[in-house]
Amino acid sequence: MGLYLLPRRWQRFREISRVLLRHGFGFLLESAGPRWVRLPRRRAVPTLPPAHHLRLALEELGPTFIKLGQVLSTRPDLLPPAFVAELTRLQDRVPPFPVAEVRRILTEELGAPVEELFAEFEEEPLAAASLSQVHAARLKSGEEVVLKVQRPEIEALVATDLEILRRLAQLAEERFPAVEMYDLPGIVEEFGHTLRAEMDFRREANHAERFRRNFAGKPYLYIPRVYWEFTTHRVLTLERVRGLKMDDLPTLEAAGVDRHRVALHATEIVMQEIFQDGFFHADPHPGNFFVLPGDIIAAVDFGMVGYLSRSLREQLVSLLAAAVQQDTAALVEQLLRMSLVETGVDREGLRRDLERLLQAYAGRPLKEIRAAAVLEEAMPIAFRRRLRLPAELWLLGKMLAMLEGVGTRLDPDFNPFDVARPYALRLLRETTSPRAVFERFRSALVDWSALLVDLPISTPTLLSRLQRGDWTVGVELRRTEGPLAVLDTLSLRLALGILIAVGLVVAALFLRLILVPGTWWSWLIIGVGGLAFLALATALLWTLRRTG
Repeated sequence: MGLYLLPRRWQRFREISRVLLRHGFGFLLESAGPRWVRLPRRRAVPTLPPAHHLRLALEELGPTFIKLGQVLSTRPDLLPPAFVAELTRLQDRVPPFPVAEVRRILTEELGAPVEELFAEFEEEPLAAASLSQVHAARLKSGEEVVLKVQRPEIEALVATDLEILRRLAQLAEERFPAVEMYDLPGIVEEFGHTLRAEMDFRREANHAERFRRNFAGKPYLYIPRVYWEFTTHRVLTLERVRGLKMDDLPTLEAAGVDRHRVALHATEIVMQEIFQDGFFHADPHPGNFFVLPGDIIAAVDFGMVGYLSRSLREQLVSLLAAAVQQDTAALVEQLLRMSLVETGVDREGLRRDLERLLQAYAGRPLKEIRAAAVLEEAMPIAFRRRLRLPAELWLLGKMLAMLEGVGTRLDPDFNPFDVARPYALRLLRETTSPRAVFERFRSALVDWSALLVDLPISTPTLLSRLQRGDWTVGVELRRTEGPLAVLDTLSLRLALGILIAVGLVVAALFLRLILVPGTWWSWLIIGVGGLAFLALATALLWTLRRTG
């Protein structure tokens, strides 16, 4: 399959090629790119580590590749730890686009000029990112809001980049069979789905509403209101939140903020997201959180979130329990049950790696264990053993590491495990309660019932396919000389055993008829048995002579 691109996409491919060449990644295009593409002979010689150049190249290539880098930073099974660590530093900051374009998009999306929609509109953006930029405004009713406006032509650029990535992934799989295990086209497809969903601002608005519902009645977290009448696919309007930045310690100190309470509230929020809701804010850097009067935390920017199913949360608790007990065998078994380990993995090697990791923290108080350090030491194991950990788990790990950094700055003596313990124990009790056990049993019973109901219907089809020979089984045998010799010996002994058994039966019947005269059909049975014995003996001798 070649790389067939439309003219407008060909220009983008040339731009990508120039950036990769400048940062020393031309070999990627030479190996996976189209054969007929002639790359320039003159190339830049990288003076910085390759991981650093990769981050710079992705930032230079724009929104699609910045988001791709963020996704790859959650896949330590694909990239070495140095690259994963560098990609976590990707900066999603770009120059703002003209305010005239902002006004045009707002008019197209909301159906009226800006002056008719808002009492005030600030032309100077509050922030500019790769997919959008943010402006402050005031509604006619007096409420202060922020407008998140999608960049012009960003959807066409993303579609072009995704098409190029998809073609390159297909070419790489065709030319290098060894990369099939990574399913590069599947990774690009999943990435494209995620990116297209992130460009729909109604999805982010739904995230904000879900956080409001989850934390209703919790006074320590404030979620801004969504103004749906001013929200579309390309425009998001949220209530404006004014507060102190969570990492601005001198300002917090001057305002009389209780930093211990803020750290406590931040941990309470995260623990509820993980253990109770299974829905968490996956981009918790300090710029997305503010401190309001009364030590209340306000969250903004809900574009990146993570999901933890009930079963995954229960499995995480089991993993945590095995880690606390220093039971590496149980850790490996739990990873296998969660289908996070590839078939044929060196289980003993994985156990040794986990044991070394746990021994580094054995005997240390929980408050001295840092999530960032554990995550950094776990990444080489994940890469070496090809652990297929879901992206949500790495997002969760990064979120905990970021929270830990902010919490340590707010209160160096704060121990987040004191807050986490009740949540984990509550989930553990719910998991092992009689009601939970009954629910799992009932679910299994329903599955078995469905199987038994479908079995009479499926069996004729199964038998028909077997009779037609529609199913085939392929077996690859390696170093089989020894096992086949043993199999030949066993087959010979089995044949001799059958022959001896038939001979003994015939002889016993013959002796009985001599001692006790019988009917004519008894002699017929003896005759048939004797003929069978002679046939088996003849076949065995012929086979032995033929095969040596």
